[in-house]
Amino acid sequence: MTHSSPNTEDTERGPTNLGHKTVLDKDESDGPSDLDAHHRHGIPRSRFATYFKDFERTLIKYNIEARGVRRVLPHECQSLTWRSYLQAFFLWSSVNLAAQNVTLGMLASTIFGLSFRDASLCAFFGSLIGATGVSYIATFGPVSGNRTLIFARYTFGWYPSKLLVILNLIVLLGYSMIDLVIAGQILSAVSVKGSMSIVVGIIVVAIIGWIITTFGISVFHAYSRYAFIPQLITYSILYGVSSQNFDLSTPSHGDSRTVVGSRISFLSLTLAAAITYGGSAADYFVYYPPSTAPLALFGVCLLSLLCSFTFPYCIGIGLATGIPLVPAYSTAYDRSQGALIVAGFTEATSPANFSTGFGKFLSVVAALGLVANLILPTYSSGIDFQVLGRDFEKIPRVVWNSVGIVIYTVCALAGRGHLAEIFTNFLALMGYWVIIWVGITLEEQLLFRSHLGFKMGIGKKEDRRGWGKSYDWTCWDEPGKLPHGIAAFIAFLIGWVGAILCMAQYWYIGPIAKLVGGHGADVSAVYNLCWSRLIEAARTNVYEQKLIDHVDGQLCRSVMGYPRLPATPMA
Repeated sequence: MTHSSPNTEDTERGPTNLGHKTVLDKDESDGPSDLDAHHRHGIPRSRFATYFKDFERTLIKYNIEARGVRRVLPHECQSLTWRSYLQAFFLWSSVNLAAQNVTLGMLASTIFGLSFRDASLCAFFGSLIGATGVSYIATFGPVSGNRTLIFARYTFGWYPSKLLVILNLIVLLGYSMIDLVIAGQILSAVSVKGSMSIVVGIIVVAIIGWIITTFGISVFHAYSRYAFIPQLITYSILYGVSSQNFDLSTPSHGDSRTVVGSRISFLSLTLAAAITYGGSAADYFVYYPPSTAPLALFGVCLLSLLCSFTFPYCIGIGLATGIPLVPAYSTAYDRSQGALIVAGFTEATSPANFSTGFGKFLSVVAALGLVANLILPTYSSGIDFQVLGRDFEKIPRVVWNSVGIVIYTVCALAGRGHLAEIFTNFLALMGYWVIIWVGITLEEQLLFRSHLGFKMGIGKKEDRRGWGKSYDWTCWDEPGKLPHGIAAFIAFLIGWVGAILCMAQYWYIGPIAKLVGGHGADVSAVYNLCWSRLIEAARTNVYEQKLIDHVDGQLCRSVMGYPRLPATPMA
């Protein structure tokens, strides 16, 4: 993110002051490097660690990202201006104005049999709920300086939080796989008589994504300031030339109970697609200073996420409703979902003859727009590999990014013919854990830390630092000072029990899900949230009076699994 102020910022290595002291990299900054940090814990540096330290310096020399999971200190943050909030809006818009969300919208009609009106309303409210959770988690990036799943340690503790890391890695790599498949489908569809195979398209986009993530997220921040513009123009044209083929009158298929079940299932799917960003949302804002207004950042992220999800969803919904009406749409969809997007351009019956090449050009723009959607999960997967443990942390993130790209590229090549099944099964399933974790985190702050103040950027500027002040952000890598996480882990497991009972997938329909409609409904998004919340609430009601003690005038919850909190008078 670059501003007009004297401070410029490298998102990987901290700010650079052109007028005074220059901080070249983390080795020359005031803070310790990721490998040097181990000496604070009495861990000697092995020959293996020394090798990677030298490799890390080489990466910095060539301006390749090298910073790992070390906490970003306040003096390393960028300066805060109104452009910082605008950058947050552009980031989410560039990521989500993508063909992936268009193809997800197609499932409303082709899989769930919903009308355009029903599907659009479900897409809006599903996106709203999911985006709310993501925006909430994003506000902890500036105040903590910690990556998202480092922050999860403050609820789940050192060891249980590793389960969340593994689940998030599956989500990130799975989403990237879907991006590659869709990009490959589109590039194959626009090639002359399909001369470019989906395989080649997948590999091309994977290489582009690897290059950008290798040279740093700062490159992506610069890219995202402008990437949304061609995508917005492209999808606006797609809507304009294809909307005449949308079926706006045919009602949803099935009896009333089946329609209700289909609405719930599609709403849950769009909710899951949005909220899965919650597992990495804070990663992209750790260089924002602690003075960042949480309410402003929350609002900007929410608005951007809601608009950038809903618009492509509605385009995909409309294209799918036109499949029975337009033979070319039906033929294209039989080939692939990406081919239907191309058909939306090339089969337009408008004065502009899109079939001569301009429609295919726009299709290529749409395919390359998936690069933005690919970069964020690739970047965060490198971080999450390092969060798994100290040994993983010794390996530079560029290596882990490369490993992640190889994994999801191979998976994309293997699953390129089963995109609809991957969408409907994978997305909803992986969204379950994020919903549970976000709910536990929210309740943790509202119920267990509310005595220290719950501020959303309202009031004087200096009071905005109160957001998250009940956490000791300096002990992010000290297991002995973090919660044990037993209660949160049990609540998490109970939430999964509820999810299993309430999920509706091709391969399994839970007993509660079967009660809704003829084909069942995926109601787990609501139930797993409520079930895990009840367990957390029980911890408050049953144990709080027994386990909270006043020690030297401080509130100590160490018996409950919490470290000592800052001194605060008892209410």
